[in-house]
Amino acid sequence: MTLDVADIVSEARPLALGVALMARLDTFAAFSEEEGALTRTYLSPAHKAASEELARWMRDAGMATRMDAAGTVIGRYEGARDGLPAVLVGSHIDTVRNAGRYDGNFGVLAGVAAVEELHRRSERLPFAVEVVAFGDEEGVRFPVTLTGSRALAGVLDRAALDARDADGVRLADALAAFGCAPERISEARRDSRDVLAYVELHIEQGPVLEAEGLPVGVVTAINGASRFAVSVRGTAGHAGTVPMELRRDALAAAAAMVLAVERCGRARPEVVATVGRLEARPGAVNVIPGEVHFSIDVRAPRDSDRAAAIDEIVRNLEGIARERGVGVSLERVHDAAATTCAPWLVKQFEAAVSRTGVQPWRLPSGAGHDAMAVAALAPVGMLFVRCRGGISHNPAEAVTVEDADVAVRVLIEFLRSFAAERK
Repeated sequence: MTLDVADIVSEARPLALGVALMARLDTFAAFSEEEGALTRTYLSPAHKAASEELARWMRDAGMATRMDAAGTVIGRYEGARDGLPAVLVGSHIDTVRNAGRYDGNFGVLAGVAAVEELHRRSERLPFAVEVVAFGDEEGVRFPVTLTGSRALAGVLDRAALDARDADGVRLADALAAFGCAPERISEARRDSRDVLAYVELHIEQGPVLEAEGLPVGVVTAINGASRFAVSVRGTAGHAGTVPMELRRDALAAAAAMVLAVERCGRARPEVVATVGRLEARPGAVNVIPGEVHFSIDVRAPRDSDRAAAIDEIVRNLEGIARERGVGVSLERVHDAAATTCAPWLVKQFEAAVSRTGVQPWRLPSGAGHDAMAVAALAPVGMLFVRCRGGISHNPAEAVTVEDADVAVRVLIEFLRSFAAERK
């Protein structure tokens, strides 16, 4: 028995939005700088080709398109009348090297899918919807990040235009070659009166939703983060001749410190504390380590919790150093404040999730997103989508058709019932 196209569409209709989105994500993954792997860095030829294809899809979905001075692709779907303030739906289309196909891309193409469905039904809302595709969330090519979202929010430091990539190319020159006008980058700034809210769909990049058996979750905050470079100084010596009780072993002390960092993270709800790098010197098998360097990364959705955790970690490390007769110093090398999602947007996302037949679940984001920069312009909200194993920044990223379908339907429900809170 054969089926005609109408039969196939009819049978697939319950998951049609998810099927179409996943197919488009597969197609989009072909825009890459590497054969057999997905690598799409900011202002590269692959980024340009992806931007052009995305703009075509936006126009097919009923949007007018443009590119701003930072290379952000913007598709606008007018509301009940032209010129109304807009809800922005966005994420990024740049990737890490050898990436998965869903990080960033999912949020942009889910936005296109939602507008496409509204357009198919000839629905116009009491506000405009703009889908925005930023190009520099990952910060892979240049030693800057969030260039597009910072420019849109009006908080981009113009000094970033002088940043150079590994080949010595200035960011400003790369923008010009991309077809943008870096000297007019301030014009990318949006007027807050014209933006009602910014919402971002993103894969979770963590295992919580999978553990809870839920396809989507509502983000409450994007964790603030602090990073430290730690140095431990002991005394190097012969591994065979220095008695254990007379040693000032920097590595043994550092091991105790690493465990103290872990204990601090475990003891505080929603705080995560990680040692991701450790180097012992001189690094010889028969020498007691005299010097150790390691990193600490502390994150939390509330800055006060992060500050309290850092204070505890510092006290513990200094105590271990005194006990073991070694020196320790900590240099703070990075600080980013937490970004709180607007409570009214959280509630509206929860209501949309419920109407889709899914149990609402709140969770923070441990990773950074463009929403952190856009928060300087407008209230922000986020919806996470379950990803297998919590894996991201990896070709093994995986999202199911069923979850993709739920995510698009939640976004459509959210937009249809969106009510802006007065500023």
